[in-house]
Amino acid sequence: MQPFLQKFFPSVLRKAAEAKTNIYCVYDSQVLTSFTSSLYIAGLAASLVASRLTAAIGRRNTMVLGGLTFLAGAAINGGAANIAMLIFGRILLGFGVGFTNQATPVYLSEVAPPRWRGAFNTGFQFFIGIGVVAANCINYGTAKRSWGWRLSLGLAVVPAAIMTIGALLISDTPSSLIERGKVEQARHSLRKVRGKDCDVEAELAELKKASDVANEAKREPFVTIFERQYRPHLVMSIAIPFFQQLTGINIIAFYAPVLFQSVGFGNDSALIAAIILGLVNLASILVSTGVVDRFGRRFLFLEGGIQMFVCQVGVAVLLAVTTGVSGTKEISKGYAILVLVLMCIYAAGFGWSWGPLSWLIPSEIFPIKIRSTGQSISVAVNFATTFVLSQTFLTMLCHFKYGTFLFYAAWIASMTIFVALFLPETKGIPLDSMNSVWEKHWYWRRFVSG
Repeated sequence: MQPFLQKFFPSVLRKAAEAKTNIYCVYDSQVLTSFTSSLYIAGLAASLVASRLTAAIGRRNTMVLGGLTFLAGAAINGGAANIAMLIFGRILLGFGVGFTNQATPVYLSEVAPPRWRGAFNTGFQFFIGIGVVAANCINYGTAKRSWGWRLSLGLAVVPAAIMTIGALLISDTPSSLIERGKVEQARHSLRKVRGKDCDVEAELAELKKASDVANEAKREPFVTIFERQYRPHLVMSIAIPFFQQLTGINIIAFYAPVLFQSVGFGNDSALIAAIILGLVNLASILVSTGVVDRFGRRFLFLEGGIQMFVCQVGVAVLLAVTTGVSGTKEISKGYAILVLVLMCIYAAGFGWSWGPLSWLIPSEIFPIKIRSTGQSISVAVNFATTFVLSQTFLTMLCHFKYGTFLFYAAWIASMTIFVALFLPETKGIPLDSMNSVWEKHWYWRRFVSG
């Protein structure tokens, strides 16, 4: 939005006005990237605290806290008078996202029946996708208004309020309640999620048994997770979120209007292109919801990885041919549309693989005594990687030009090979029986067996 840039980032507009600037460097502003990435460093800090919070006060209450913090940040951003207020509000948003990203995937995995756990958990990514599309639509609708950016930022109070009220209306997970010694409440919660006519005593007994084993150990979870028997869990809690960000999707999603404007779309057209990209991602998440518990996690990871790799290489080659090595040639509208098509196919591949599955896998592989800690590490790695990439993407785009997309393509190839070799299938396995998949794996069994 031009009024927003004019008020807070005038140097970006000055650079855009310089005819000699090549298409990759127009939006290379450290202040702009600091505004964007401040959310992630706050989310990183929050996710580390949230591990103890979810264990002490439960998954539900952590979501309520996250919603309230997000609401406060959105209100401050909507009324920001200077860059300091803008970044402070963004930091509060980061804390809100950190708390909810920690608690929500674990909540979904703990209440879902094993055979539907994948579908339940993809709902988390689906509603993130709805938020992205809604935000792009609001940006498009308010772009011409001088106060449009305030409405765009301030309307984030709406999902924050929905999230807070919604969390207040649900009960905590049976696992969390048992972990805190509230067995009767856990029984009531289990009946609510399984149905009143369902016999829940056997499942409740298994949950109590797992909790008793965890309590007997009485070890610091951040120490326990580094034991040899939890090596595969620790590796996945780091590798999966790290690789998810190195697909490049968040960078492309957050900078989509900037990116499309850089390769030939006008301001309005760039926002429309970002909306199209978001809708494609949203539709593909629905595909994942329908097939993840039928074909399994590995199939979607591998297919999505190949699809994303081909598209990133295709975008790089297209930009290299059309804009030249220096990036000073103007790209035609036809080629710009082809870039959009490739990015949509890429977004679809992400939407049914690394998007939802990167939240699902870490939330389902840990035993209860290190579940909150494992999810905390996973979310922290996600935020830390996103912070680094968001700080460097526009500068990288300026200096690497089309090579930026080859950079991400190389990482996508690496992560696809990693999944093929080291990630076992977890489809339909109950949470308390998950250790069996590691015991049968050709590599990880040496750590968890015996």
